[in-house]
Amino acid sequence: MSDATKEKRPQQIFTLLVEVGRKAGDGLPDGATGAALICYASGVDEAEAVRETVAILKQAELAPLDVTGYGTRDERLAQGHYIDAEETALMERARAENAVIVAQMTPFFGEDGSAR
Repeated sequence: MSDATKEKRPQQIFTLLVEVGRKAGDGLPDGATGAALICYASGVDEAEAVRETVAILKQAELAPLDVTGYGTRDERLAQGHYIDAEETALMERARAENAVIVAQMTPFFGEDGSAR
């Protein structure tokens, strides 16, 4: 099937939780052992959104260790998640810009990696 006859799949926005470790130049606070990032990422499927997010974070000198996907907005609503107007606006920005938006970063401190 040629590119001209392939049906273009629409971009969706996925909510991802990314855990990062330490790396020189990562910009995390002194004493942090890593961080958790909430990201909204566009992709035709969750696998593409994860690949794009990991690539962008690596370009930003971060060290992604683990990614947990929480699905699309509709999937999250079906699971009973509350999504406020600010979160919806960030998701729409990710869609409009075909981008990865880091909405929140929580550094981890301590030997067990927990936030304080």
